Amino acid sequence: MGILRQIAEYLYIKKRDPNETRTPWMKYMHGMNRISIFMFLVALVLMLFKLVILPWIRK
Repeated sequence: MGILRQIAEYLYIKKRDPNETRTPWMKYMHGMNRISIFMFLVALVLMLFKLVILPWIRK
């Protein structure tokens, strides 16, 4: 499975393969990966806001 497809599944953009076996440990791992990707995206948005938008507004 490709990395981009896996990330798309984590972000609920693409449906997961129904034929794939799903063990509890895989479920936990995918949940942790999903949380880390969302936290990374939130951090990017905050950095963009802090470094680009706030200085632009204060002019």
